[in-house]
This record gives sequence, C-alpha cells and structure tokens, in this order.
Amino acid sequence: IGLDNYTTMFQDERFLQSVGVTVSYVVFGTPLKLAAALAVAMLLNSKRKGQGFYRSAFYAPSLIGASVSIAIVWKAMFGDSGPVDQGLSFFGINLGGWVGNPSMTMAMFILLTVWQFGAPMVIFLAGLKQIPADLYEAASMDGAGPIRKFLNITWPMLSPVVFFNLLMETIHAFQIFNSAYIISNGEGGPAGSTLFYTLYLYLRGFSDFRMGYASAMAWLLLIVVGIITLIIFRTSKGWVHYSGDSK
Repeated sequence: IGLDNYTTMFQDERFLQSVGVTVSYVVFGTPLKLAAALAVAMLLNSKRKGQGFYRSAFYAPSLIGASVSIAIVWKAMFGDSGPVDQGLSFFGINLGGWVGNPSMTMAMFILLTVWQFGAPMVIFLAGLKQIPADLYEAASMDGAGPIRKFLNITWPMLSPVVFFNLLMETIHAFQIFNSAYIISNGEGGPAGSTLFYTLYLYLRGFSDFRMGYASAMAWLLLIVVGIITLIIFRTSKGWVHYSGDSK
C-alpha cells in the first residue's frame, strides 16, 4: 500500500498520544535518572566502610527493574490502598492511588526508571575514579569550594562519561515496554496515560494484526532514535572534553 501506513499514523489520535507519552517519559525520566546516578556515584566515590555493599545494593535495581515481577510489585505499591497511597494519606495527601490516576501515572513510571539508576551509576563511578586527585588538591589550595570543583573539574573531566550515559539511557528510554504492559494490563490506560510508543506498536501488530502498520511504526522509531543520536553526537563537540583535547 505504499506510504499509506505512514500517512495514516499522523491521522491516528492514539498514535499521536503514544508519541506524546513517550517523549514526556524520555525528556523528564532520562535527566532525573542520570542526575540520581551521578549524585550517588559521587557519594560512593569517597572512601567509607561497606563501600562494596552499597555499590551492589544500588546496582541491584538495574538488574531486576525491567522484569515482569518488579512491574507487578510496582503496580501493587502504587495501586489503590497500596503502601505508597497509605503512606501519603498519613501526611494528609490523598491521591487515591497512582495506577488509576491519569495525572500521576507518568510520575510513577519516572520514579520506576530513576530507581533503576544502578547501571549509569557504576559507569559514572568508574569515570570519577579516573579523575586525578591532585586537581582537587590544587583547587582547594586556590580556595575553590565544592560547587566550583564540580563545575571546573568534575564535570569537564567526566563529560565523556556523561555523553555515553546520556546516549545509552535516551535510547533505552524509547524502548520501555515491559512495565508499561504489565501496569496498564496491556491497554495503555487509564485514558491512554501509559500508552507508550512500543506498547501501541505491539497492540497494533499483535492485537489488531496490522503488521504493516506496526512495521511502519518500528521503522519510524528507528529513524527518530537515529536522528536524536546524531543530534547528541553533533552537539557533544561543544560540551564533551577529552583528555587529549588541545583545550
């Protein structure tokens, strides 16, 4: 049918809704996840007792976070009368559960992805270990505080690692499926608030058996992720600094 599937997409309200949901998740979830990973990595970078245990404990959610079992647990935690709802009610905040509340489902998924910050944290920690300690010592002698040390030493020296994590986590965020399928019962509800792009692609291909439409969606996703990857590479020249740069 030629390009009819592609023209039909942009007339499909549910397709446009899935794009909006996915973009919101990527734009808000990825930076928060990386910020949490970097913050914890900086805390673990200092010498302290039980450091190996803390690294393992913080990394563990990344190993199990995308599993079906964790999605089921997360759904129970944030459901009506779940532990999160009861805890908030204790402080006078009555949301009536997050799973069935269209205005709170995105926040729930963002919390889930931020909770899985272990993988980028380990990479950040490896990058922090490569920064020479004498740079911080020299900065301290010049009277630099923690903020100046971070902006003038940590961030420039860590920028290649930030670039790598940003690229990988952005691509990963576009691929969210398991948790969205389990928490929404495979429907993308309530009111389409959990209708992520990959979930809608699955519904079109394997529920409606419109394989041509689903394939077109898959190709579009590939192209969009490729363009975003290219943009990140292009813009990295202005903020990523390598040790061999003349700058």
